Amino acid sequence: MSVATKPQETIAAHGGTLINRLATAEQKQEFLAQADNLPRVTMDDRTFSDLALIAIGGFSPLTGFMVEADYLRVVHEMRLANGLPWSVPITLSVSEEVANALKVGDRVRLDDKSGRFVGVLDLTEKYHYDKLQEALHVYRTNEEKHPGVAVVYAQGPVNLAGSVWMLERDPHPLFPNYQIDPADSRQMFIEKGWKTVVGFQTRNPIHRAHEYIQKCALETVDGLFLHPLVGATKSDDIPADVRMRCYEIMLDKYFPRDRVMMAINPAAMRYAGPREAIFHALVRKNYGCTHFIVGRDHAGVGDYYGTYDAQEIFEEFEAGELGITPMKFEHAFYCTRTGTMATSKTSPSTAEERIHLSGTKVREMLRRGELPPPEFSRPEVAAELAKAMHD
Repeated sequence: MSVATKPQETIAAHGGTLINRLATAEQKQEFLAQADNLPRVTMDDRTFSDLALIAIGGFSPLTGFMVEADYLRVVHEMRLANGLPWSVPITLSVSEEVANALKVGDRVRLDDKSGRFVGVLDLTEKYHYDKLQEALHVYRTNEEKHPGVAVVYAQGPVNLAGSVWMLERDPHPLFPNYQIDPADSRQMFIEKGWKTVVGFQTRNPIHRAHEYIQKCALETVDGLFLHPLVGATKSDDIPADVRMRCYEIMLDKYFPRDRVMMAINPAAMRYAGPREAIFHALVRKNYGCTHFIVGRDHAGVGDYYGTYDAQEIFEEFEAGELGITPMKFEHAFYCTRTGTMATSKTSPSTAEERIHLSGTKVREMLRRGELPPPEFSRPEVAAELAKAMHD
């Protein structure tokens, strides 16, 4: 008689174990009882996002904000102190004044920017760090006009390190139905019978080039995990609620519903280009993705990174080290000769026969009251963007 086997997870979390730093009911009561007597630190939006992602396992194997040994090796070598690949520092930076009032061994109360008690940090280290070195290594520039570098320069000069607990996981105020955390996405992939899942990172509405590469990827795997980022972004990026409506339109009309799953990524954008491509891949691995789409200028901003730098950085790791497979795509365009979306790998067209539109150009068109052409954007999405631009 055959024995039924339990369906397996798609992929192990980074480091082997999915971290959970959400307080139990008993822990929460203990922390609340201590609240008024704990020294407190107020976090900005990005640090609060980082706390949430540590707590739910999105940043596995991290259990808290980085100690100095991890921080230095990540900045200089894209690895944690134990050698595991990791490309972006996850730190809690404070002023000298705040740091001086704390001592190692303290339990620190973590508040969000509204003053709400949201987590605790068991302080094991506090250390100064070199902002210029972080900027040059992580962002490849020391220019303050780079949005990621600007954040580093504005931070306090001391990092607080140690394990954290988050008091509770509140439903997202705008998208509670799409708040699917790593433990849940992994279970849903099992239930769907997906063994291979490709993740797609986006901070922009899906245009035809995105749709093309997603569907190319979907031809070779069991499922697509559409994972838009809804944490802090630049002020001129299209707001998250508008982007989500556009994604819903696309999923309803242009994708097979049983092969696509959408969830929000609560992370903040860092605009770190190549380093952030590695970071985004590892986070999606923790959500259960086996593959990750890396397109043109992934997580880039301005002209700081080469068109395909974010793809080439994956070659700096040995095969299998990251544990997730990058799917690299060239810049897609509408080819007027063949009447389809394509890339230079598949299209015989000349430059004049290719319709390229950037997100910046689309925003400019919308501000002028013009709709992007159907070769760039599905008409329902263009109409939604135009409506939002003029509401």
